Amino acid sequence: MLVLLTSRIACDFRKRSNEQTATNGGSDEVTTLRFSHFLTATDNINTEGFEPWAQKIEEESNGRLKVEIYPSSTLSEAGATYDASAKGTIDIGMQVQGYTAGRFPLTQIVELPGISNTGQQQTCILYKLYDDGVISDEYADTHLISLMGTGQGALHTVDTPIRKPEDMKGMRIRQPSVVASHVIDALDAAPIGLPMGDVYTSLQRGVIDGMAVTWQPIQAFRLDEMLNTHTNIPFYNSTIVMSMNKDKYNSLPDDLKKVIDDNSGIEVSTRIAKIFDDSNAEVMAAARARGDTMIDIPDPLNDPDWREPLLDGTQRYLNEVAEKGLDGEAVYEQVKAASAACKV
Repeated sequence: MLVLLTSRIACDFRKRSNEQTATNGGSDEVTTLRFSHFLTATDNINTEGFEPWAQKIEEESNGRLKVEIYPSSTLSEAGATYDASAKGTIDIGMQVQGYTAGRFPLTQIVELPGISNTGQQQTCILYKLYDDGVISDEYADTHLISLMGTGQGALHTVDTPIRKPEDMKGMRIRQPSVVASHVIDALDAAPIGLPMGDVYTSLQRGVIDGMAVTWQPIQAFRLDEMLNTHTNIPFYNSTIVMSMNKDKYNSLPDDLKKVIDDNSGIEVSTRIAKIFDDSNAEVMAAARARGDTMIDIPDPLNDPDWREPLLDGTQRYLNEVAEKGLDGEAVYEQVKAASAACKV
């Protein structure tokens, strides 16, 4: 009996040892990477994008890398996830750049009105700027895995149609980023900062009148139960970053670094951006099928009512970038050139 018990203890010890985070790349050791993001576990970006990505890394590493996904901001707050990955509080993080005001000023120029039509186009723009060194310094404190777009933002309200800028006067609109905030303010509405997880109850209690967001999260966060009036106006575009702690990446042996690198970059980013694009179209179609009020303003920069306030919001943001000592106007021209090159 003592021999059997000793054998079991030894077996359990070996099992636990093999599951510990590796620092020297031993072939039998498992490195567990904790991946934090703010989306729900059932969100299709998680189930169709991040979970298959994590599984692919585990398979290609022959089980030596394991990615544990922590959704719903359980390991890091939505607006602090990038910094958490930089500091090593988490190993990998995903966040919307706009959730941390002023942290990615040049990247967010990509979010301005009229720059992109789809998440995939936006992803292409981001990588052109990153590869050309225009925005790469903003991610120098982490090992970059992915930059991606989420598609065009729109305005969604409860019972209140927005057809012209004056319809927004005095409305309280949840904003996802400083770019959207400047535009909403230029439209004489009040931009309100709220985590996505608080939007449902804020709509329910009348704390906000509506929100600015791409279509995909409307269903993922059950906001379709509240929002029934939509203005499809491409006045901003959110971007997303996935990053890994540098020390954690550097601690891996070369063959495992290659697994991470093979599952990073524009191809992975474009694949997930396509999930956003497909979901945006599907959720919008579902709203139309429900009979929600739909108002389409497809080209607002050439619309006599919308052009001036959108350009005003754009200039406000570029002025803010200039106040940081950065040449936002020059980058804006590079962004527009990248947009034309990435147009599909």
